[in-house]
Amino acid sequence: MKTNKFDIKITLLCFLTILIVGCNKHLDIAPQAAVSPENYFNEESHLSAYTIARYQDVFRTTDGSGGAGLYLDDATTDNMTNRGSNNRFLPGQWRVGATGGGWSFGTIFQLNYFLQTALAKVEAGAVMGNVNNINHYIGEAYLMRAFVYFGRLMEMGDFPIITEVLPDQQAALVEASKRRPRNEVARFILSDLDKAAELLLTVPPVGGRTRISKDLAYLVKSRVALFEATWLKYHQGTVLVPNGPNWPGATKDYNRGYQFPTGSITNEIDFFLGEAMAAAKIVADAHALTVNSMHIKQGVSDPSNPYFEMFNSENLAAYDEVLLWRDFDLTLGVVQYWNHYIYYGNGYGYTRQFVDNFLMGNGLPIYAAASGYEGDDFVGNVKVNRDWRLKLFMRAPGETKAFINLPTGSSPEVEPTVPNIDLASRFLEGTGYSIKKGLSYDNNMQSIVGRDVTAIVCFRAAEAYLNYIEACFEKNGGLDGSAVSYWQAIRNRAGVNPDFNVTVAATDMSKEGLNDWGAYSHGNLINPTLYNIRRERRAELMVEGLRYMDLIRWRAMDQLNGFKIEGIKVWGPMKDIYGSRLKYGGTTTNTVSDPSLSRYLRVHQISPNNQFYNGYFFTEAHYLSPIATEHFLISSSDGQSTETSPIYQNPGWPVTAGAGPIGY
Repeated sequence: MKTNKFDIKITLLCFLTILIVGCNKHLDIAPQAAVSPENYFNEESHLSAYTIARYQDVFRTTDGSGGAGLYLDDATTDNMTNRGSNNRFLPGQWRVGATGGGWSFGTIFQLNYFLQTALAKVEAGAVMGNVNNINHYIGEAYLMRAFVYFGRLMEMGDFPIITEVLPDQQAALVEASKRRPRNEVARFILSDLDKAAELLLTVPPVGGRTRISKDLAYLVKSRVALFEATWLKYHQGTVLVPNGPNWPGATKDYNRGYQFPTGSITNEIDFFLGEAMAAAKIVADAHALTVNSMHIKQGVSDPSNPYFEMFNSENLAAYDEVLLWRDFDLTLGVVQYWNHYIYYGNGYGYTRQFVDNFLMGNGLPIYAAASGYEGDDFVGNVKVNRDWRLKLFMRAPGETKAFINLPTGSSPEVEPTVPNIDLASRFLEGTGYSIKKGLSYDNNMQSIVGRDVTAIVCFRAAEAYLNYIEACFEKNGGLDGSAVSYWQAIRNRAGVNPDFNVTVAATDMSKEGLNDWGAYSHGNLINPTLYNIRRERRAELMVEGLRYMDLIRWRAMDQLNGFKIEGIKVWGPMKDIYGSRLKYGGTTTNTVSDPSLSRYLRVHQISPNNQFYNGYFFTEAHYLSPIATEHFLISSSDGQSTETSPIYQNPGWPVTAGAGPIGY
């Protein structure tokens, strides 16, 4: 995905000025004053260039810190962490912004401009090119607008629905600021995805699966529908759903007396679950899972493992499971830094709670009698006879880091006997359980900054399998034949006993609740079958940036009240190997947490000054983000009084900049 550079300044909802400054190899774009419907969007190639230029803004795959943003999104959950975290787990520290934030419409404007302008020209027969290809690029824009809106739905909940370029008039912009109930936003997103699916080709005109396809529209639809269904179900009866007690939307005339389109929230949930199942099935039935050869490649001559290599190759065209991937190109200077991040560690690692959550190959939890679990005295032990996803995607002592493009005369570097939990900066393996998903075999990708062109998996069909399973159980209270077959396929690839009933029968929810936030919804432990569906999702989608999305829709963090993130068992036999490297009891020289706290490394209790020393806490307001104060002011009648704004703040948040949730 190669993008143009866009510098956008937006006042109120849309724009006062837009400057389009950059170019890509397809097209030079003049400043906005020179771009008009008369001299642009006249050819198929114009449409193609405009939509591809939006990909970087819509599908975030890198972040400003130099890592892979998509992959790092699982950090600061119960799956992954570094020595810091996120203020969402410290009520009172996350505060209302003065400006900016998620209440933004820049990319929405760009896509609305395209759809409004290009559609008019297409309908007038004024666009030259292949009709199917032209329709495809229109479909791309519908899907991208839907995906941007989905981001707003997750972050903001209720949100304005804007489908056209608005005039630069105060009255029109204020009117457009009115928030629609979140389920209506979700319905709008599904509508855009239906339009996209109708227009998109199964195989894009150019770029293969580095560009949007028809099946991607169905996968995204299943994700959105499942998200909204489960949000409504698990936040039902709270301020965070339309018509819930004290729902702030009811304070505005334009939402007062709102009724669900299906007549009730129960029917609305059922509607979204049905949409999720139907869309997911289309994708799951069309795409088989990539094969896991059950082999960890350690050298050039070793057998390959397509499942592992689906995440560490430069080109993913051969992987049917991957529906959209990002291509990088060293010759164009378009690179990423994920391999450099995880090659050294950079302070990141899996949590002990996540590692413990993986099943044994026989389908039993590690605590079950006769599970065969070898314990966690050493990092390598935890992988013995376990789910192959843990075996493949977590590093362990003695494993080769890279064996391609090694310096002349050098031997492959291997993982140390014990993880480097005591080193500084980029050399730090934060929890001791180090990430291997996406790690290339190529030394140049790992050790040399700015050389990483490993492709990033953006969407893959396995998610559709998981979406169908979960939606089916939530809707019907059981699993149909398709759900059973999908679940068995996922477990077979993972090298886990496909009879999931063995797992369900051995599941002790009181034990699972100690390690997995997803064992809870609204503060209560859930049904063991549903829990194991969630467990499967946690394992399969590890390091793919979807964990926090799942946690908020399940309302799975109400119970957090000092939750302590842990890493390896540093105060077991490994302590003798570390020896004097283990330092504690000081303030600035500590390398590990005090053994009196836990046998396991408490990553946030190494330093007494760590703001997360007392653990993770959560409050209801944090399920949504606050709207910055400026947006209330610029949409108010006098520019000074927030009370006259048509916007209402998200539940639990004040409108005062710098303030935390009410009550903290």
